[in-house]
Amino acid sequence: MPAYLIADIEVTDPVGYDEYKKRVPAIIAAHGGRYLARGGASEVLEGTWRPKRCAIVEFPDLASMKAFWESPEYQPLRELRERSANSNLVVIEGL
Repeated sequence: MPAYLIADIEVTDPVGYDEYKKRVPAIIAAHGGRYLARGGASEVLEGTWRPKRCAIVEFPDLASMKAFWESPEYQPLRELRERSANSNLVVIEGL
């Protein structure tokens, strides 16, 4: 069953985050992932959540998402993202 990585990102260093955005798609794709949404307009319909920059990435399954998350290729980019943005990330198993 698919797994979805959902991210809400507040960019604090646009230059560093731009480098992250350029390099991460290839690593996501190498683990079977694909973007469903990435940084487009959002509208709050209900509640108090005020997302900044959202992304939704679909992986074939939870194991593929975890392989991406823990991969040696992603670790330096993860550190770059952590330096360049405040992030809230969750993974949800699909149906």
